[in-house]
Parts: sequence; C-alpha cells; structure tokens
Amino acid sequence: MTLRERLRDLAKSPVEQQADALRAQSETAGGDDLTSLAPRHPACVCGTVRTVTLPPRRSVPALVAEVWDGKGAINLVWIGRRRIAGIEPGVFLRARGRVTLVRGAPTIFNPAYEIVPQQ
Repeated sequence: MTLRERLRDLAKSPVEQQADALRAQSETAGGDDLTSLAPRHPACVCGTVRTVTLPPRRSVPALVAEVWDGKGAINLVWIGRRRIAGIEPGVFLRARGRVTLVRGAPTIFNPAYEIVPQQ
C-alpha cells in the first residue's frame, strides 16, 4: 500500500469505512456487485438489511427488505408474507433470484435466502 492510498484511507469518514468493509464482506460471501445487476438475469446478492417494510394492505400481503452491500441496494420482496423470522434491519444475508426493475429499483421476488453470521 502506497503512502497516497494510506492517506486516502485516513481521510475516509466512518460511514465510508463501514461501506468498504461491508463491500469486502459481500464479495467474500460470493455476492454480485449490486450496481451492475442486469434485469432478467439471475443474481446472488449479499449485504445488510437496511429496512424491512410491509406495504399498505391490499389484496396480497408482501414483505419488502432493502439490502445494501456498501455500494448499491436491492429490494427483496416476499409475496404472501407479513413477517419472516430473522429478516430484520442489521442482518447480513445472501439471496438468490432473478432481477427485475420495479419503478427503476432492482428487485428480486420470492428469493431463496440464507442468513449469514457476521464476521
């Protein structure tokens, strides 16, 4: 590591350092880069759940979790679910499914997922 790289690292804010660490953990866990996902293609995404929301009640319940990998975010949507044990903000998870765009945001519906222990 050169002196310039070390100085750049020292100038990073705590949020930027946390994002870099999360991105490294996501890559180690086998996650694809969330900023380069292609619609209609399968993906393996890893990251921390930032928010869990339950959209207003309509005809079908749906649970939405926003996952962030330090660079980008993706929404994971489980149709027909109001709650999933373990899916809560701060949890690191790996999910697989086909990417689609919903209102311009990358989304995976009913993904296969696993909760990954924090390192």
